[in-house]
Amino acid sequence: MGASHLDLAAGLSTPTSVSWLAYLVIGGIAGWLANRVMNRADSGILLNIVIGVIGGFVGGSLLGWLGLDVEHGRRWFTFFVSLGGAIVLLGIVGLIRRR
Repeated sequence: MGASHLDLAAGLSTPTSVSWLAYLVIGGIAGWLANRVMNRADSGILLNIVIGVIGGFVGGSLLGWLGLDVEHGRRWFTFFVSLGGAIVLLGIVGLIRRR
């Protein structure tokens, strides 16, 4: 039974070496900045966090597929990956909305 708890904890770990709280703060800042870079209206703090966190997942996945080590990144690495992913995500959403 102890092994299942370890498996669950491993599944809930963050994609990088920062804590979940830091990941949410970084995601919020990255989402807000991505909105500014893409010249979009302010979405609110909750949506900025969602955009940044999903952007971090997208950016981390893309970098992982390219063979880069994203699991040992620190706060700044996580921020720039989240920012880049959020910009890509907002760009894709913008393309879909135009159709």
